[in-house]
This record gives sequence, structure tokens and C-alpha cells, in this order.
Amino acid sequence: MARIEIDKESGFCFGVVTAIRKAEEQLAAGTPLYCLGDIVHNSDEVERLRAKGLRTITHSEMAALSNARVLLRAHGEPPSTYAMARERNIEIVDATCPVVLKLQQRVKAAYDREGERPQIVIYGKLGHAEVNGLVGQTDGRAIVVENTADLDKLDYSRDIALFSQTTKSLEGYSRIIAEIQRRKDDDVVFEHYDTICRSVSGRVDRLRNFAASHAVVLFVAGTKSSNGRILYDECHAVNPDTHLIANASHLDPSWLKGAESIGICGATSTPLWLMEQVRDAAAAYTSEDE
Repeated sequence: MARIEIDKESGFCFGVVTAIRKAEEQLAAGTPLYCLGDIVHNSDEVERLRAKGLRTITHSEMAALSNARVLLRAHGEPPSTYAMARERNIEIVDATCPVVLKLQQRVKAAYDREGERPQIVIYGKLGHAEVNGLVGQTDGRAIVVENTADLDKLDYSRDIALFSQTTKSLEGYSRIIAEIQRRKDDDVVFEHYDTICRSVSGRVDRLRNFAASHAVVLFVAGTKSSNGRILYDECHAVNPDTHLIANASHLDPSWLKGAESIGICGATSTPLWLMEQVRDAAAAYTSEDE
């Protein structure tokens, strides 16, 4: 039978753990609770909490509520969401990740700086919940760049303050910094801040080693998880026999034939119970081949 191992470093980051704990505490007390957007980018975990009573809503649906309780997930929200809550007498259960909250404060401080305001630039995924919260700190004026091609949006004769979405890669951020350094005018002040969460970025090297140590890797992540796609790509780069699946039902037994070792890992939005289900399914398939 193949050796099957779940990566002990994979699974929820502490920000997601806190958000889910807060949701479960409210639900256990019998408190009706809404969540603004999926609490985590994993449909199986969202469904588990929905069965407990957590209702996911959009911003437009929140605008129609009043006298309700709404959980803000770890990704954070712009100031406009808090203003809406005050206007609608909505109680906020704030599960914004402390790392994201600190980043929001730094972006706002740069935007509110006295004197000539620098261009606020955010390296991140356009439309991502965390990025929307960051842009909101600047009254919508921050420039979002996803890659070096987007850097054409900047004015290199003006000062620049660069921040990164907390879950982006350090390598990608370094490329953005180097390209801005290369393009900017000599007298332009360019400030860049290390705002990438180490509990996320630190997983890259560990996952590479984990993927390289197994014949086949099953990477478990929700289809909405941008972090999942990034980490899967890292695993696939060192082990081409890495397969991205959302849950055990997506497992193809043919991937496992003849494999001496199978590694199971996941994104910061992947619950341990989901990886355990994949482990059990893989064990059942490999035992059938004996």
C-alpha cells in the first residue's frame, strides 16, 4: 500500500481560523448570522457552515438589511462597509485578519499624508476582496497592478508608495519593485513596504520540498482560491504529477497507480477535514490495487 501523508503545514491560516471560530461561536449561541461574501474561498467549508445557519450575502443584500448581525471575513472591508452598517443599525462581527488590518492602516496613513500625496500602488489581484478593502482606504484612487505589464499605469515623474496584497508571492513583489526602480525618474521618492504575510509566503519553500518528496501530490483547494492556484503552481513546478482537486470526488484513481508515496496538501483556505477525506479516498483506491 502506498504511503500517504498530509502536509502538516497546509490548511487554514490563523486569520481564517479566527473568522470560522467567531462564526461558529455566534451560530452555537443560536444567533442569526450573515457573512459578507464567502467566509473562505472553499465551497465545501462554506456549505458546512451554511448547514449550521451561516448565510452568505452580497454587499447589495447587506444594504437591504437592518437590525442584523453581519460577520466580516478575514479579507477585510473598505470604510464604506462600516458606514453602511452604522446607517442600517447592523452589528458587525469583525473577523478581519490582524495582518490585513495593519496593512489597511498603513495604506490609509500613506494616503492621508500631509503635503503632496504619492501614488498609492497595490500589487494584488484586481477585484479580490482584500484588494477592494485596501483600495477603499484611498477613496478608490489606489492603482492596482497584477504584473509588470500593469506598471504602464504609473506616472514615473511622481512619488510612489507601493504595498502588496498579503497573500502575493515575494518573488512577484520583488519583480514589481525592481521594475519601478528601473523606470522612475531619479528625483522620485519610491517607498515600498513589506506587507506580505509570512504565514502564507513561508509555505512556498515548505510545499516545494513536500511536493518533491512524493511520487504523486494531490493539492486540495477551492476553485475561487487565488492562494490555492499560486501554491498549486509552486508544487507542480517541482513535481509534474501534482493534481489540483476541490475535494475527494475529483480524485482520479489512475493518478495513483503504482505510486509509492502520495502527498496531500492545500491552500490557506483548505480545511483539514477536506484533506482527510481525500486521504481516505486515496487509501481506498490504492488498497483496491493490491
